[in-house]
Amino acid sequence: MQNWQERISINPKVCHGKPCIKGTRIMLSVILDNLVEGLTFEEIIQEYPPLTFEDIRAAIAYAALLTREEELLPFQLNNQKNCFVGWVSHPS
Repeated sequence: MQNWQERISINPKVCHGKPCIKGTRIMLSVILDNLVEGLTFEEIIQEYPPLTFEDIRAAIAYAALLTREEELLPFQLNNQKNCFVGWVSHPS
């Protein structure tokens, strides 16, 4: 999708600056979580009527961009070897 930027906004005054579909408070993470849970585009649109198919595609395109732009690295705390704690974002 070429025009995802036209559908997504990031405003520190809306949803704590999390990416949302423009003109809504529907965060991209909500859309992506619903897709992960197996909901179809149609089901997501039923749950969130302001959304369109193109909005959902824009959310996926934005997520794809993030995977190309950043690298997620495992980290550990307290110098404990082989103790996986989580991920930290690291710019490529």
